[in-house]
Amino acid sequence: MTVIQKIESSGCGCDDLEHQDPLISIDEGLARIARLTKAVPETEHVPLAQAVGRVLAKPVQSLGMVPPFDNAAMDGYAINTGDLSGEGPWELTVVGRVAAGHVPSNTLKHGSTIQIFTGAPLPDGANAVVMQEQVLCTDTHVRLHDAVKRGAHVRRVGEDMARGKTIAPAGRLLTPRDIAACAAAGHAEVCVTRRIRVALVVTGDEVAQQGEARGAAAIWDVNTPMLCTALATPDIELCSVQVAFDTLPALRAQLDALSQEVDLIVTTGGISVGEEDHVKPALAGLFAKIAFSGVALKPGKPVSFGHVGRAVWLGLPGNPLSAFVTWQIFGSALCRSLSGEAQRPVRRRHVVLQHTLHHKPGRCELRLARLTGFDSAGREIAEFAEATHSGRVSLLPEMDGLLFIPAGTEELPCGALVEFHPF
Repeated sequence: MTVIQKIESSGCGCDDLEHQDPLISIDEGLARIARLTKAVPETEHVPLAQAVGRVLAKPVQSLGMVPPFDNAAMDGYAINTGDLSGEGPWELTVVGRVAAGHVPSNTLKHGSTIQIFTGAPLPDGANAVVMQEQVLCTDTHVRLHDAVKRGAHVRRVGEDMARGKTIAPAGRLLTPRDIAACAAAGHAEVCVTRRIRVALVVTGDEVAQQGEARGAAAIWDVNTPMLCTALATPDIELCSVQVAFDTLPALRAQLDALSQEVDLIVTTGGISVGEEDHVKPALAGLFAKIAFSGVALKPGKPVSFGHVGRAVWLGLPGNPLSAFVTWQIFGSALCRSLSGEAQRPVRRRHVVLQHTLHHKPGRCELRLARLTGFDSAGREIAEFAEATHSGRVSLLPEMDGLLFIPAGTEELPCGALVEFHPF
């Protein structure tokens, strides 16, 4: 890990910083994030209904047997299959009924049956349930024409979960599916990693807020609303959204204060080599440890990652498409590491190109793509933008993800397989 030393010379030092390390690959950047980021240590208990999108800090285990007793899987009649001897049909006497939530008041005796409803406990003496639709009923008897197997339409005690079974391991990002299993296991609340505290610092004197007057040299602020919504997840607390101060000393003090208050500082812009790019010099004055400064990809080459004070820092480019793409790839991975989420399976999958793709060799390109259907072999087909423009976002709403175009590629023919990262 590179330690940025405090700069005492008269220049901003961006040129020196730019050449400290060569560009790294996307996968190496992700590997460094995973290796150098620790999950926040604090945990909290939250009600189960509020736990979707949170990361488990402790495993969830079943508090008892599920189901807790033998019960009916269908509406019908509880029987003992031993009564169905010889040739049918068979006629059984109805001696009671039992609904879900009620304890059977009768024990099943030879030659009798008890009407039963889905979820109701199986009466003593019964070993099967015959479906309502498979019997002929009178007020006092039922007639069966087909034999019934022992255990038919019966949910056995513990067949879903045994006591102490791990339902969800630590590190699991909870989904509604997990909530269902945890609820069945008897839990009212779960222990999760506390929410990641994040500060967003947006640079750029040229940006204007929507709804305000825009000067002749101003553009609308895209990154603030885009990243605020990207950060609006259950496991993140967006503590502060700030405009970067426009002088080096002020920005250094701003980042210093935030580094003591939050887990993650996300900056946009100000990380290239221009005279107005103050983020890296400000970090240098805080003795930040930079894990990487630049990735061999398009768009988003300047993306950077490191540690400053008590916080981790992710520097996104200022161009909105670059900021969006690098957040998708690196920002989401960083938040997963901070929340303690276990490694997910790789989301990338292969798709086939709808037409020939042209690419300028040099850097891996992440090109916007839209899925259009399937070919005769059942493979997904992707159409894509003809080029990548880091400042253009008009195509984003109709796109489904990103094509990973290898750095050395000059042309890929129609039908070629290419890696695809879904949004």
